[in-house]
Formats: sequence, structure tokens, C-alpha cells
Amino acid sequence: MARIYDKYKDAMAKIADINHSIAVLSWDKEVYLPEGGNRFRSRQIATLSGIVHEEFTSKEMGELLKKLSGMNSLSKAESKNVKVTVEEYQRATKFTKDFVMKKSMAVSEAFQAWEKARAANDFAVYAPALDPLIQIVKEEAKILNNPTHPYNALLHMYEPNLTVEKLDVVFDDVKEKILPLIKAIKKGKKINNKFLFKKYDHYKQWDFGLHVLDSMGYDFNHGRQDVSTHPFTISFSPEDVRVTTRVDEHDLGNMTWSCIHEGGHALYEQGLNHDDYGLPTGNAISLGIHESQSRLWENNVGRSLAFWKHQYPYLQKQFKKNLEHVSLSEFYKGINKIKPNLIRTEADELHYHIHVMIRYEIEKEIMEGKIATVDLAKVWNQKYRDYMGVNVPDDLNGVLQDVHWSHGSFGYFPTYSLGSFYAAQFYAKAKQDIPKLGKKISKGKNQPLLDWLRDNIHQYGRLYEAEELCKKVTGEVLNIDYFVKYATKKYKEIYSI
Repeated sequence: MARIYDKYKDAMAKIADINHSIAVLSWDKEVYLPEGGNRFRSRQIATLSGIVHEEFTSKEMGELLKKLSGMNSLSKAESKNVKVTVEEYQRATKFTKDFVMKKSMAVSEAFQAWEKARAANDFAVYAPALDPLIQIVKEEAKILNNPTHPYNALLHMYEPNLTVEKLDVVFDDVKEKILPLIKAIKKGKKINNKFLFKKYDHYKQWDFGLHVLDSMGYDFNHGRQDVSTHPFTISFSPEDVRVTTRVDEHDLGNMTWSCIHEGGHALYEQGLNHDDYGLPTGNAISLGIHESQSRLWENNVGRSLAFWKHQYPYLQKQFKKNLEHVSLSEFYKGINKIKPNLIRTEADELHYHIHVMIRYEIEKEIMEGKIATVDLAKVWNQKYRDYMGVNVPDDLNGVLQDVHWSHGSFGYFPTYSLGSFYAAQFYAKAKQDIPKLGKKISKGKNQPLLDWLRDNIHQYGRLYEAEELCKKVTGEVLNIDYFVKYATKKYKEIYSI
């Protein structure tokens, strides 16, 4: 048994090596690649993607998994690794190498077109490259053949067992429980946050971002931060996890919460089991759980009064001219101002879910054949008028703002809202388990929380399914009411409603 399982581990590690090599090339493409270098970079990534597909769907891998599946002597973790790998193998063998390479090339071309479209502020530059990718994604869903809804096949890739039926309930709750809170807040006290939009030096912001990441426990000996068009986290192993951010000299919040958000993702990746490299138990459970880690740090911690009791004096020192007359209370209220906006990544933690809901509805309708690619900007703008009451002035502030579609990542967006709801539930439990957690954070002691996350979430990898882990940690499956309770208490106090 040990010899066969070790052979499986070696095969999975080899595949991980190639996948992470692709990740290095992808990271470079989004951070440092010169504009003229995209053509051959796309080819390189497509070639390696094809090799991964060949390795993983080989006859040898199939025979190995068949032998392991019939063994009763495997441990719980070993059995889980084999079970998950068999499911992924069965899914992967539905696709040809040519299809995998075709999608990889389409993704590279779409990403390049997306960047050019953003520079031109014109969706029409993006649409001709996006449409072929959307057709490939539709073909992918058709091959996966989920009989309930074509979108379910895509959702499953990012959040196993997630369906439109479940998501429709989630977003009905958003409409019924979060929209009324937003309406109530409109009648509350006016909050001033103009101080966030003064001129903040690029390099001082950068230094502050590094300071915050360090205070969260991000290990710079096994990671680094760079600048990209759209902030992201990427892992090449638990010992090399990198983050990117963007800096706007007239919006302090843009860089600050990007750093905290991506830092939360990175802490999860750095906390995975190093010995299970390449195995499911050495990987994150789902994007919903992954997002719970970033949103927990970004909002439950990073927008809390306790966090800024420690961080604000340092920030004031960095930007004395802008903040010397802004009290901690004013700053705390300002960073939590609730107001409809255009950009998802800059949204407050209530309107954020309206942004996600809009993308969910659009993606579902794309998969149902109700929206053509050329009409995406028009549909996008209409939904923002309907749900947010805002007019989208241009494509840059509308349909071009997110990178995900250029990656072919349809089915990804709903995990952002799931992550916030998981985060509130996990954080409520962490406060129960860690004595005086808020007081510790107010003194800059974030390690107890990180240790709790490592013990309860990070270490398990994919040993448990998302809802199974949630129940193990909190005693119940995902419950949006934890988020509603947290948000209602917080914003009633801030807005005196």
C-alpha cells in the first residue's frame, strides 16, 4: 500500500511542479511582462497546460487511482486525497489536450485584450477576444454536462456542490436582509470620509502596506508584494506565496484594503500543510473558504475599531498633514462609510454583495444564452441603475473593472459573497474561543487569531468539504444571519440608527 500511495504522491507532486511553473509564468505576465512578449508567453503557458493535462489524464494515473480506490487500508487523509483526485480525474478526462490548450490560448489573448481595453476605456476592444473565450466556457460546461443547469458545472469548479438553486436563496437573503439595512443607513447620520481622498504619496502608501502585511503575520521570507492592474494572490508552494496590490495616490483605501485582503489569502496559502504538496490536503478547500480568509482580515479585523487603535498612530505619522486633525473615531467611521459605488473592490461591505449579485445574474444569463457578449456593457449598466441607483459613466468603471472573465473564471464571483458570510461565522466563533480577542488586536497582537485560523482551517486543506468544515468549526453550516447580525450591530452604532 505504502509503495503505491507514494507513487501517487510523486505523480501529484510532479503535476504540481508543472502547474506552479505555469503560475510563475502567469505571475510574470501580470506583473513584469513587456507588452510585446505576450504571444510566446501565451504559447509557453498553453504548452505546459497541455503537458499537465496529459500527465494527469494518463492511463498510468487512471490505473493508479483505480488500485488506490479499492484499498481499505488508507488513512482518512489518504482516502480523501484519492477520492478528490478520482473526481478531478474523471472530470479532466472529459477534455482533450487540444481543448485545454485552446482554452489556455484564449485566456492569454483575452487577458491581453482586457488590459488594452482598460487603457482605451473601451469594451469594444475587449469583446472580440472575450467572445471566443465565453464560447469555450460554454463548451466546457456542455462537456461537463450538469443536467440541472449549465452554470452549476462551472460553479462546482470553484465551490464544490454549489448550485444556482442554493445561490438563488443566498441572494434572496441579500435582498431581504441586507438591502433593508442599507436603506435604514441612508436615514442615519452623515459620515465624512473626504480625508481618504487627499493626495497620499505612492511610496509612503507602499511602505504602510508592507507594515500592515507584516503585522498580520505574512511571512516575507516566503513571499513578496508587487504592483498589478488587479490585485491578486498567487502561490507556487506554501513556501513561496506572493501578493500584488495597486496604489492610487488619491484614494488611501484602494491600496490599504487590497493589501489586507490579499494578505488574508496569502496567510491561508502559507498555512497549508507543506508535507502534502501537490495533494488535495495540501490545497485550499474552495474559493468560498479562501475568500472567507481574505474577507475576515479585510473587514472583521481590518475595518474594526480595535485594529485601528493600534495601526492609526502609525498611519497618522506617515501622513501627518492629511490625518493630524482626523480623530480615530472619525477615521473609523470614515473607512466604514456606506455609499453605493461603481467599483466592486472599493465597495463597502454591504454594497459589496450587490456588486457580486449583479455579476452572478449576468453570468447565469450568459450561460442560459440570454446575453450576447456584445451586449454585456449595456446589461451591466442597466443592472447598476436598477440595483445601486448609479449611472456607469464609462467602461473602465463598469464592465472592464474585473479581471476574472479574461481568465475564463465564470462561476467565481459568487464565492466572494459566500466568503464574507463564512468569515462572519468564523470570526464569531474565534471571538468565543480566544479570550479578549478584540483587546489583543487593539494592541497589535494578531498572532492569536492567525494561530486559531491555522488550527481550525488552514491545516486541513481539502480534508473536509466547505460546509462540513464550517459545521466542524462553528457547529452549523453556513448561516448568513451571522453576517447580518455583525453588520447590523456595527452600522447601527456608526450611523446612530
